[in-house]
Amino acid sequence: MSRIGAVNPFLYLAATPNGGRTFGLRQAKSERALAERLRRDRLTLLRTWRLPSALAVEPRLGLKDQVELNSQLATLLTRGVPLVEALEVTATVVSPAMQPVVERMRELVAGGTSFAESCRKVGVFDEMTAAVYQAAERTGDLGGSAAQLAETARRQHAIQGKAATVMLYPAVVLTIAVCAAIVLLTVVVPRIGDALEGAGAKLPAFTKLLVELGTFMKAQWLWLALGAGLVAIVLIAARVWVAGVVGRVSRSLPAFRQIVLAQESARFFSVMAALCKAGVPLADALGVATGAVRHPKLNQQLRSLRTKLVEGGVLHNLIDKVAALPLATRRLLMAAERAGDLDTAFDGLARDMADELERRTARLMALLEPAVIVVMFMIIGTLVLALMIPMLTMPNQLVQ
Repeated sequence: MSRIGAVNPFLYLAATPNGGRTFGLRQAKSERALAERLRRDRLTLLRTWRLPSALAVEPRLGLKDQVELNSQLATLLTRGVPLVEALEVTATVVSPAMQPVVERMRELVAGGTSFAESCRKVGVFDEMTAAVYQAAERTGDLGGSAAQLAETARRQHAIQGKAATVMLYPAVVLTIAVCAAIVLLTVVVPRIGDALEGAGAKLPAFTKLLVELGTFMKAQWLWLALGAGLVAIVLIAARVWVAGVVGRVSRSLPAFRQIVLAQESARFFSVMAALCKAGVPLADALGVATGAVRHPKLNQQLRSLRTKLVEGGVLHNLIDKVAALPLATRRLLMAAERAGDLDTAFDGLARDMADELERRTARLMALLEPAVIVVMFMIIGTLVLALMIPMLTMPNQLVQ
């Protein structure tokens, strides 16, 4: 798939309209392109520092932008506004990073390129979106398909938000606990430890270890900070591998396993509903929608279903072999296949799976809250007890 062009990350210094200075981080094809983008934001580029290309993030149309873009297109196209003019308006509602992309699409469409092909050329749309647009152009219902894509993106955005909530809460609480522990270990523990030793108290071995560790961290804070920064850079550069590891771990944990499956199922059924309503053949829709599923077992079984369907298999029997899906879901799909109403079934299952994900997320959060509090107490409480024990036993030591 062709792209607008390779992007590079830049750290920049720019002048604001009121004469101030501002730093920022953006991606652009070149310094000239960056200067043009900043000019549109009423900023004047003063200096740039090009960062390693490994830190670049491949430009993709985010779910929030997908909702805005498709909602605007649906509103305008269903009211008879020409596509070129609709794209001109749409460029004003997406994020600043995607505005040049929509402008490029408008130029391509004005030059005679089909809308679906222009989506593929700019390279920020997934194959599912391009396939829906291509089918919509054949049926002449681009506005209706844009409305369906907006609803699909809205559902996926809600699903993504639920998953982020599950991961964000413990991450924030544990980060606060770790930061508090570092402050205690490097500032409080050494001072109190030295004061107790000066008063003649005999420190336990564990307290001595913490005092020495805190003293070392305080003396070598610069090297430790550089090491932490290096680790962060490595994790960013290897973000794809890190995401894969996190995914495998989450799929193996009992508490997360069903949530991940519900999330992947909701995404799959949302995509299938959008493709089928746009008139995409079932086999082609399965080929595109399966690519949106990252759950290994479900992905493998769906790919097997599509392969056997293309080879002439009976869909009714093939659905029953997708054991990764719940039995009730398979029975509903089989009934819808007999009635010839699969697109409605896909849409209903997408809503049901989203509701199921919300319920399971609420249950997991109810379990995570006390568990995270216990872990936080263990981290900070260990440091506090290491100081309290010698303070409580010091009077006895002085009497002896």
